[in-house]
Amino acid sequence: MTELAYLADLPSAYVRSFRARVTALPPGALVLDRTYFYPTGGGQPADHGQISLDERTQLAVVDVTKSGPTVVHRVQGPPGALRRLGIGSEIEGTLDWERRHRHMRLHTAQHLLSARIYARYGRKTRRAELAGVSATLDLDGSLGTETVPALAGDLAEAFVHPRPVQVRFVPRAEWDRNPMSERSGLVPLPRQVDPVRIVEIEATDACPCGGTHVRSTGELGKILLHDPIALGPGASRIGFTLAEPSPSSPSG
Repeated sequence: MTELAYLADLPSAYVRSFRARVTALPPGALVLDRTYFYPTGGGQPADHGQISLDERTQLAVVDVTKSGPTVVHRVQGPPGALRRLGIGSEIEGTLDWERRHRHMRLHTAQHLLSARIYARYGRKTRRAELAGVSATLDLDGSLGTETVPALAGDLAEAFVHPRPVQVRFVPRAEWDRNPMSERSGLVPLPRQVDPVRIVEIEATDACPCGGTHVRSTGELGKILLHDPIALGPGASRIGFTLAEPSPSSPSG
């Protein structure tokens, strides 16, 4: 079992390096007792980075996936490097911070946009995908191009007048009694999730999420909103791009 250390609280998303121990060695990969590398899931791509065996030997982390309760770190490096490791070996993991922070900005911006689309037009998000410097939202109804100016204004306002973001946990029983049915997303919450991790943008949105996020909408930077497109009867897609792929970002 791998401890998902990045989930603990919002500051944990800003951790750039950490120590951990090897618990398994599948071919070409490592399983650790704890990790800050985010595995692909929920529309958010995996983190990349490196794992250091010692001062001279580093392995590139090229993919991270979740397999049941464990996280598998796919690595590339010098021939024979993995053979130097054993169960219990201590390593240092270092995240590709620009990639991580870009995904944090995209994910928080997606929550913000989903919330504003729902508040203004009653359309809920069925699915979201983050990739590179862009994201797309698949919606449960049609959305016309005339909506873009108002939504773009909402995103700009949240950047100019930042709103704090926080993470909190609630017991599943409490969630089931009050599931925030008016939230902007339609993705069902898996039965086994307990407690429920809530990501909340002040006075804007609160929804279950296992992803990484920024501390404030002031970190999002300027966002370019694309025109919606129809996906067929009763569905549409809208996308956005970070205008500044790598702005200066706070230290962890």
